[in-house]
Amino acid sequence: MTHFPISALRSVDLDTPDLQRSEQFYTSVWGLDLVTRHEGVTYLRASGTDHHVVALQQGDRPALRAITFRLHSDAEFETIAAASVKHGATLLSGPAPNPGPDGGTIMSIRAPGGGVLRFVHGDLQHAEAPSSANRPTRLAHVNINSTAVDDLAAFYEQALDFRLTDRSKIMAFVRCNSDHHAIVIADAAVNGLNHVAFLMPDLEAVMRGSGRMIDAGFPIAWGVGRHGPGDNVFAYFIDPVGIVIEYTAEVLQVDDSYVVRGPAEWVWPPGRTDHWGIAPPKADHVKAAQTAIGYADGSAA
Repeated sequence: MTHFPISALRSVDLDTPDLQRSEQFYTSVWGLDLVTRHEGVTYLRASGTDHHVVALQQGDRPALRAITFRLHSDAEFETIAAASVKHGATLLSGPAPNPGPDGGTIMSIRAPGGGVLRFVHGDLQHAEAPSSANRPTRLAHVNINSTAVDDLAAFYEQALDFRLTDRSKIMAFVRCNSDHHAIVIADAAVNGLNHVAFLMPDLEAVMRGSGRMIDAGFPIAWGVGRHGPGDNVFAYFIDPVGIVIEYTAEVLQVDDSYVVRGPAEWVWPPGRTDHWGIAPPKADHVKAAQTAIGYADGSAA
Protein backbone atom coordinates (compact mmCIF):
# COMPACT_ATOMS: atom_id res chain seq x y z
CA MET A 1 0.00 0.00 0.00
CA THR A 2 1.18 3.52 -0.85
CA HIS A 3 2.45 5.55 2.10
CA PHE A 4 0.06 8.40 2.83
CA PRO A 5 1.40 11.35 4.87
CA ILE A 6 -2.18 12.02 5.94
CA SER A 7 -3.50 8.95 7.72
CA ALA A 8 -7.14 9.89 8.21
CA LEU A 9 -9.93 12.44 8.03
CA ARG A 10 -10.61 13.36 11.64
CA SER A 11 -13.17 16.16 12.15
CA VAL A 12 -15.07 19.16 10.84
CA ASP A 13 -15.57 22.57 12.43
CA LEU A 14 -19.02 23.98 11.72
CA ASP A 15 -20.54 27.38 12.41
CA THR A 16 -24.17 27.48 13.47
CA PRO A 17 -26.51 30.42 14.09
CA ASP A 18 -28.04 28.50 17.01
CA LEU A 19 -25.34 26.73 18.99
CA GLN A 20 -27.66 25.36 21.67
CA ARG A 21 -30.06 23.90 19.12
CA SER A 22 -27.28 22.34 17.07
CA GLU A 23 -25.62 20.83 20.14
CA GLN A 24 -28.93 19.37 21.29
CA PHE A 25 -29.59 17.87 17.86
CA TYR A 26 -26.19 16.23 17.42
CA THR A 27 -26.15 14.78 20.94
CA SER A 28 -29.81 13.83 21.41
CA VAL A 29 -30.79 12.83 17.88
CA TRP A 30 -27.81 12.27 15.58
CA GLY A 31 -25.87 10.11 18.03
CA LEU A 32 -22.75 12.02 19.11
CA ASP A 33 -21.56 12.67 22.67
CA LEU A 34 -20.37 15.88 24.28
CA VAL A 35 -16.63 15.86 25.01
CA THR A 36 -16.19 19.39 26.34
CA ARG A 37 -17.01 23.04 25.78
CA HIS A 38 -13.91 25.18 25.43
CA GLU A 39 -13.68 28.90 24.62
CA GLY A 40 -17.07 28.98 22.93
CA VAL A 41 -16.61 25.77 20.96
CA THR A 42 -18.59 22.57 21.58
CA TYR A 43 -16.62 19.38 20.87
CA LEU A 44 -18.57 16.23 20.00
CA ARG A 45 -17.28 12.69 19.59
CA ALA A 46 -18.51 9.54 17.89
CA SER A 47 -18.03 6.07 19.35
CA GLY A 48 -14.54 5.66 17.87
CA THR A 49 -11.21 6.87 19.23
CA ASP A 50 -11.10 10.37 17.68
CA HIS A 51 -11.10 13.14 20.29
CA HIS A 52 -13.98 14.74 18.40
CA VAL A 53 -15.54 14.52 14.96
CA VAL A 54 -17.53 17.77 15.07
CA ALA A 55 -16.69 21.12 16.64
CA LEU A 56 -19.60 23.58 16.76
CA GLN A 57 -19.18 27.33 17.07
CA GLN A 58 -21.65 30.21 17.11
CA GLY A 59 -21.77 32.11 13.83
CA ASP A 60 -24.05 34.42 11.88
CA ARG A 61 -24.93 31.63 9.47
CA PRO A 62 -24.25 27.92 9.04
CA ALA A 63 -20.81 27.48 7.50
CA LEU A 64 -17.83 25.17 7.19
CA ARG A 65 -15.02 26.56 9.33
CA ALA A 66 -12.40 23.83 8.79
CA ILE A 67 -11.69 20.22 7.90
CA THR A 68 -9.06 18.49 10.05
CA PHE A 69 -6.85 15.57 9.02
CA ARG A 70 -4.51 13.49 11.16
CA LEU A 71 -0.90 13.18 10.00
CA HIS A 72 1.11 9.99 9.96
CA SER A 73 4.02 11.70 11.74
CA ASP A 74 5.44 15.06 12.80
CA ALA A 75 7.84 14.89 9.87
CA GLU A 76 4.96 15.46 7.45
CA PHE A 77 4.25 19.06 8.53
CA GLU A 78 7.19 20.63 6.69
CA THR A 79 6.58 18.63 3.53
CA ILE A 80 2.87 19.41 3.39
CA ALA A 81 3.39 23.10 4.16
CA ALA A 82 5.91 23.51 1.33
CA ALA A 83 3.91 21.48 -1.18
CA SER A 84 0.65 23.25 -0.31
CA VAL A 85 2.12 26.71 -0.86
CA LYS A 86 3.78 25.54 -4.08
CA HIS A 87 0.40 24.39 -5.40
CA GLY A 88 -1.59 27.51 -4.56
CA ALA A 89 -2.54 27.28 -0.88
CA THR A 90 -1.87 29.87 1.81
CA LEU A 91 -0.15 28.85 5.05
CA LEU A 92 -2.24 30.33 7.86
CA SER A 93 -0.53 29.04 11.00
CA GLY A 94 1.79 26.47 12.48
CA PRO A 95 2.94 23.90 12.93
CA ALA A 96 2.61 24.82 16.60
CA PRO A 97 1.21 23.43 19.85
CA ASN A 98 -2.54 23.09 19.52
CA PRO A 99 -4.37 25.38 21.98
CA GLY A 100 -7.55 23.31 21.67
CA PRO A 101 -8.55 20.55 24.10
CA ASP A 102 -7.54 17.87 21.59
CA GLY A 103 -3.88 18.85 21.97
CA GLY A 104 -0.98 17.76 19.79
CA THR A 105 0.66 19.84 17.08
CA ILE A 106 -1.48 21.62 14.50
CA MET A 107 -1.07 23.49 11.21
CA SER A 108 -3.65 25.35 9.09
CA ILE A 109 -3.76 26.29 5.41
CA ARG A 110 -6.32 27.88 3.11
CA ALA A 111 -6.82 25.67 0.08
CA PRO A 112 -7.19 26.93 -3.49
CA GLY A 113 -10.83 27.88 -4.00
CA GLY A 114 -11.19 28.70 -0.30
CA GLY A 115 -11.75 26.72 2.85
CA VAL A 116 -9.44 25.98 5.76
CA LEU A 117 -7.68 22.62 6.06
CA ARG A 118 -6.01 21.72 9.35
CA PHE A 119 -3.47 18.99 10.04
CA VAL A 120 -2.84 17.54 13.48
CA HIS A 121 -0.43 15.03 14.96
CA GLY A 122 -0.22 13.71 18.51
CA ASP A 123 -3.77 14.72 19.33
CA LEU A 124 -5.58 13.14 22.27
CA GLN A 125 -7.69 10.09 21.57
CA HIS A 126 -10.32 8.21 23.53
CA ALA A 127 -10.82 4.57 24.23
CA GLU A 128 -13.55 3.25 21.95
CA ALA A 129 -17.02 3.62 23.43
CA PRO A 130 -19.25 0.57 23.80
CA SER A 131 -20.62 -0.54 20.45
CA SER A 132 -24.02 0.76 19.46
CA ALA A 133 -26.47 -0.43 16.83
CA ASN A 134 -27.21 3.06 15.58
CA ARG A 135 -24.42 5.46 16.54
CA PRO A 136 -21.71 6.91 14.25
CA THR A 137 -18.20 5.56 14.75
CA ARG A 138 -16.24 8.32 12.95
CA LEU A 139 -16.39 10.62 9.96
CA ALA A 140 -16.53 8.82 6.63
CA HIS A 141 -15.99 11.72 4.22
CA VAL A 142 -16.58 15.39 3.59
CA ASN A 143 -18.08 16.42 0.26
CA ILE A 144 -17.10 19.92 -0.81
CA ASN A 145 -18.39 22.01 -3.71
CA SER A 146 -15.97 23.50 -6.18
CA THR A 147 -16.11 25.61 -9.31
CA ALA A 148 -12.92 23.85 -10.45
CA VAL A 149 -13.23 20.16 -9.55
CA ASP A 150 -10.21 18.82 -11.40
CA ASP A 151 -7.96 21.65 -10.22
CA LEU A 152 -8.90 21.04 -6.59
CA ALA A 153 -8.53 17.27 -6.99
CA ALA A 154 -5.07 17.90 -8.42
CA PHE A 155 -4.23 20.00 -5.35
CA TYR A 156 -5.19 17.14 -3.04
CA GLU A 157 -3.05 14.78 -5.12
CA GLN A 158 0.00 16.99 -5.65
CA ALA A 159 0.13 18.93 -2.37
CA LEU A 160 -1.39 16.48 0.12
CA ASP A 161 -0.47 13.19 -1.60
CA PHE A 162 -4.04 11.89 -1.81
CA ARG A 163 -4.91 9.44 -4.59
CA LEU A 164 -7.73 9.86 -7.10
CA THR A 165 -9.98 6.82 -6.75
CA ASP A 166 -12.79 7.58 -9.19
CA ARG A 167 -14.11 10.44 -11.32
CA SER A 168 -17.80 10.59 -12.18
CA LYS A 169 -19.39 13.23 -14.41
CA ILE A 170 -19.72 15.73 -11.57
CA MET A 171 -17.52 14.42 -8.74
CA ALA A 172 -13.90 13.52 -7.99
CA PHE A 173 -13.24 11.00 -5.21
CA VAL A 174 -9.86 11.17 -3.44
CA ARG A 175 -8.44 9.06 -0.61
CA CYS A 176 -5.72 9.12 2.02
CA ASN A 177 -5.99 5.52 3.24
CA SER A 178 -7.85 2.35 2.27
CA ASP A 179 -11.28 4.00 2.39
CA HIS A 180 -12.45 4.62 -1.18
CA HIS A 181 -12.69 8.33 -0.42
CA ALA A 182 -12.13 10.78 2.41
CA ILE A 183 -12.91 13.87 0.34
CA VAL A 184 -15.41 14.16 -2.48
CA ILE A 185 -15.25 17.24 -4.71
CA ALA A 186 -18.51 18.12 -6.46
CA ASP A 187 -18.94 20.37 -9.47
CA ALA A 188 -20.97 23.41 -8.42
CA ALA A 189 -21.51 27.08 -9.17
CA VAL A 190 -20.18 27.98 -5.72
CA ASN A 191 -17.37 26.82 -3.42
CA GLY A 192 -18.28 25.48 0.02
CA LEU A 193 -19.75 22.51 1.85
CA ASN A 194 -21.95 19.94 0.13
CA HIS A 195 -22.39 17.52 3.04
CA VAL A 196 -20.67 15.68 5.89
CA ALA A 197 -20.89 11.88 6.06
CA PHE A 198 -20.71 9.89 9.30
CA LEU A 199 -19.71 6.23 9.24
CA MET A 200 -22.13 3.81 10.85
CA PRO A 201 -21.20 0.25 11.87
CA ASP A 202 -23.24 -1.42 9.13
CA LEU A 203 -26.39 -1.28 6.99
CA GLU A 204 -28.56 -2.16 9.97
CA ALA A 205 -27.17 0.86 11.83
CA VAL A 206 -27.95 3.16 8.90
CA MET A 207 -31.54 1.91 8.95
CA ARG A 208 -31.93 2.16 12.72
CA GLY A 209 -30.35 5.60 12.77
CA SER A 210 -32.65 6.72 9.98
CA GLY A 211 -35.63 5.50 11.95
CA ARG A 212 -34.49 7.49 14.97
CA MET A 213 -34.17 10.60 12.82
CA ILE A 214 -37.67 10.13 11.40
CA ASP A 215 -39.08 9.63 14.90
CA ALA A 216 -37.47 12.95 15.90
CA GLY A 217 -39.08 14.80 12.99
CA PHE A 218 -36.22 14.74 10.49
CA PRO A 219 -37.32 12.92 7.32
CA ILE A 220 -34.88 11.22 4.98
CA ALA A 221 -33.79 13.85 2.47
CA TRP A 222 -32.38 11.32 -0.02
CA GLY A 223 -32.11 7.55 0.17
CA VAL A 224 -31.84 4.97 1.54
CA GLY A 225 -29.66 3.71 -1.32
CA ARG A 226 -26.24 2.47 -2.34
CA HIS A 227 -23.80 4.81 -4.09
CA GLY A 228 -21.84 3.96 -7.23
CA PRO A 229 -18.28 5.17 -6.49
CA GLY A 230 -17.42 3.80 -3.05
CA ASP A 231 -20.32 1.31 -3.07
CA ASN A 232 -21.44 2.71 0.29
CA VAL A 233 -24.97 2.67 1.70
CA PHE A 234 -26.40 6.15 2.29
CA ALA A 235 -29.22 8.08 3.90
CA TYR A 236 -29.13 11.89 3.74
CA PHE A 237 -30.73 14.35 6.16
CA ILE A 238 -30.78 18.10 6.73
CA ASP A 239 -29.87 19.27 10.22
CA PRO A 240 -31.82 22.00 12.09
CA VAL A 241 -29.77 24.89 10.63
CA GLY A 242 -29.67 23.59 7.05
CA ILE A 243 -26.46 21.54 6.87
CA VAL A 244 -26.75 18.31 4.87
CA ILE A 245 -25.47 15.25 6.74
CA GLU A 246 -25.29 11.59 5.84
CA TYR A 247 -25.32 8.24 7.56
CA THR A 248 -23.20 5.81 5.55
CA ALA A 249 -21.74 2.31 5.91
CA GLU A 250 -19.90 -0.41 4.01
CA VAL A 251 -17.48 1.97 2.30
CA LEU A 252 -15.43 0.14 -0.32
CA GLN A 253 -11.88 -0.66 0.82
CA VAL A 254 -9.24 -0.29 -1.90
CA ASP A 255 -5.50 -0.71 -2.39
CA ASP A 256 -2.95 0.16 -5.05
CA SER A 257 -4.46 -2.40 -7.44
CA TYR A 258 -7.74 -0.47 -7.69
CA VAL A 259 -8.40 0.79 -11.23
CA VAL A 260 -9.72 4.35 -11.44
CA ARG A 261 -12.92 4.64 -13.45
CA GLY A 262 -14.04 7.75 -15.29
CA PRO A 263 -17.34 9.47 -16.16
CA ALA A 264 -18.13 7.12 -19.04
CA GLU A 265 -18.07 4.16 -16.65
CA TRP A 266 -20.22 5.77 -13.94
CA VAL A 267 -23.55 6.04 -15.76
CA TRP A 268 -26.93 5.06 -14.32
CA PRO A 269 -29.82 3.68 -16.37
CA PRO A 270 -32.59 6.26 -16.90
CA GLY A 271 -34.50 7.03 -13.70
CA ARG A 272 -31.98 5.38 -11.38
CA THR A 273 -29.94 7.28 -8.78
CA ASP A 274 -28.30 4.41 -6.88
CA HIS A 275 -27.11 0.82 -7.33
CA TRP A 276 -30.27 -0.69 -5.91
CA GLY A 277 -32.66 1.47 -7.89
CA ILE A 278 -34.74 2.35 -4.83
CA ALA A 279 -33.51 5.85 -3.91
CA PRO A 280 -35.92 8.43 -5.34
CA PRO A 281 -34.65 11.38 -7.39
CA LYS A 282 -33.11 14.02 -5.15
CA ALA A 283 -35.64 16.75 -4.34
CA ASP A 284 -34.94 20.35 -5.31
CA HIS A 285 -34.83 21.55 -1.71
CA VAL A 286 -32.11 18.99 -0.95
CA LYS A 287 -30.07 20.07 -3.98
CA ALA A 288 -30.43 23.67 -2.80
CA ALA A 289 -29.28 22.77 0.71
CA GLN A 290 -26.19 21.07 -0.72
CA THR A 291 -25.00 24.35 -2.26
CA ALA A 292 -26.16 26.75 0.47
CA ILE A 293 -23.32 26.34 2.98
CA GLY A 294 -20.23 28.45 2.36
CA TYR A 295 -16.91 28.80 4.15
CA ALA A 296 -16.95 30.55 7.52
CA ASP A 297 -14.27 33.04 6.56
CA GLY A 298 -16.08 33.93 3.34
CA SER A 299 -13.17 32.69 1.21
CA ALA A 300 -14.15 31.49 -2.21
CA ALA A 301 -11.09 32.02 -4.34
